[in-house]
Amino acid sequence: MCGIVGVVAKTPVNQLLYDGLLVLQHRGQDAAGIVTAEGHVFHMHKGQGLVRDVFRTRNMRSLLGNAGIGHVRYPTAGSASSLAESQPFYVNSPFGIVLAHNGNLTNDRELKDDMYRTDLRHINTNSDSEALLNVLAHEISRRTQGPVLTAKIVFDAIEAVHSRVRGAYAVVALIAGFGLVAFRDPHGIRPLSLGRHETPEGTEYLVASESVVLDTMGFKFWRDVAPGEAIYVSFDGEFHNRQCHPDPKLVPCIFEHVYFARPDSVIDGISVHEARLKMGEQLADKVREMVPEMDIDVVIPIPDTSRDAALELANALNLPYREGFMKNRYIGRTFIMPGQASRKKSVRQKLNPIAGEFRGKNVLLIDDSIVRGTTSKEIIQMVRDVGAKRVYLASAAPPVMYPHVYGIDMPTRAELIATGRTHAEIATEIGADAVIYQDLSALIQACSDASGGVITEFETSCFDGSYITGDITDAYLDALEAKRLSPLSTKSKEGDADSRVLDLNIGVAEQNLI
Repeated sequence: MCGIVGVVAKTPVNQLLYDGLLVLQHRGQDAAGIVTAEGHVFHMHKGQGLVRDVFRTRNMRSLLGNAGIGHVRYPTAGSASSLAESQPFYVNSPFGIVLAHNGNLTNDRELKDDMYRTDLRHINTNSDSEALLNVLAHEISRRTQGPVLTAKIVFDAIEAVHSRVRGAYAVVALIAGFGLVAFRDPHGIRPLSLGRHETPEGTEYLVASESVVLDTMGFKFWRDVAPGEAIYVSFDGEFHNRQCHPDPKLVPCIFEHVYFARPDSVIDGISVHEARLKMGEQLADKVREMVPEMDIDVVIPIPDTSRDAALELANALNLPYREGFMKNRYIGRTFIMPGQASRKKSVRQKLNPIAGEFRGKNVLLIDDSIVRGTTSKEIIQMVRDVGAKRVYLASAAPPVMYPHVYGIDMPTRAELIATGRTHAEIATEIGADAVIYQDLSALIQACSDASGGVITEFETSCFDGSYITGDITDAYLDALEAKRLSPLSTKSKEGDADSRVLDLNIGVAEQNLI
């Protein structure tokens, strides 16, 4: 998972982009990058680590211009230590384009081969985002003659991108001397919000992975970018949009609401907070069937994303709700950390139980989901160590049984604890007295109700193995898992950074927007 932000403003945007990435830090802690546009010159700085560690005062001073894009990244298999795969990516032709991407392309191997053999373009990394950038650049190049770029050319190129690219993608890009481009895949799997800010000098535009960025940056939420839609904002502030796919259909990723998104975000009209409250209501019905056998004394969430569901569940079951864990907020998310040893160590560093809330009690722990089970096992053991009598674990999500191929670095099928195990076997494996899972139909109902019934279909492949793009086979999953098991040898030391000025001022390109 990644977070992206793009802005065209009337004043310098370096601080705004930095602050926006801080708001999106929960979507990626491995690397961060910003590119700003000053006329025909791009200024770039990116590096590994948290936003606050990548950008120093000297870096910020060099990021000049009133438009820019930013990206935060989480580690993916085989590239967690690769500075080369940090974003944004840059290509110098046509005009000069930089791009940042949230999601995952499912046909990137074919794209890279096609780029090399047909389009005569070189892809320098294993990142699908670099392939996406080159497809976009090639399609724009095919439609331009001389230094003229129009909104129609941009939209026609994105229409061609949709026809060539499969998978999930929310994209922000800058075209040197012209403007900001943003677009979303035809299923709207990955989120993208659009906002405006009125100033005496004119309207400013901002796009971001989550609406919370708009709230905190002083922009008014306008709407979500529609599936298949493209946005083009010139550096002068002229706004253009077009639907660039013949058959778009909104099927957003339900895991955004389960785990990734901030609860104060609204995605495609769904309040993440409200969706999680409704997950708790639905999960209460499932738990109620087993309450007579369990004799639960207290409901305790595993912070942070399960709090809303746990609170609503406790209210529905008339059970005491308590905060039982203190959390160290300076440790990254565990299920996306590379290496099992790192995950086990980080759980103990991240969470510490408050013994008095557990001692002598039958405890119902609520988590947003159970993926590998490694974190759950460590937490349950910690709870037992401080004196809990019985420990039950309820998941606000169904069993995760399949890899997520649309931008969330889920483990292999063999690593997923729910694959090939009954609920009783899972409970034994993680040391719980019982495990209760949300039904998939109940999860979908919760999110649909939070949308006011507007959205009834969600991308749920990690739960049911049904991949919305229709191109995921066992052979694809086998290749994906083999890649995870064979990490790339390209490594960069933590803290490495890349800071460049990309001077593209080789003649004034004519802006002719129609």
